[in-house]
Amino acid sequence: MVYAVVRAGGRQEKVEVGTIVTMDRVKLKARENGTVQLAAVLLVDGDTITSDAAALEKVTVTAEVLSDLRGPKIIIQKFKNKTGYKKRQGHRQELTRVKITGIK
Repeated sequence: MVYAVVRAGGRQEKVEVGTIVTMDRVKLKARENGTVQLAAVLLVDGDTITSDAAALEKVTVTAEVLSDLRGPKIIIQKFKNKTGYKKRQGHRQELTRVKITGIK
């Protein structure tokens, strides 16, 4: 069993070949149907665990960009009592869905 832990949009994700991961689009500069390389933090190959930074520079985790999408709407509301202050705004995070194609 071979898997890796990669940096994916400010977070870390455990991935294997064929895994589909959703990550932030801002961190990931790739077009749809393109490929992207992800930085490995940890590599597990059977009984061998690699966490040394020098050894992990040689590890490449490639992913294929499947689609760009947006997350759910988050509503931010602020209110102060007795002052008439009310503020409402929304946010939708831009995301990218990728499929892991190889760990070498």
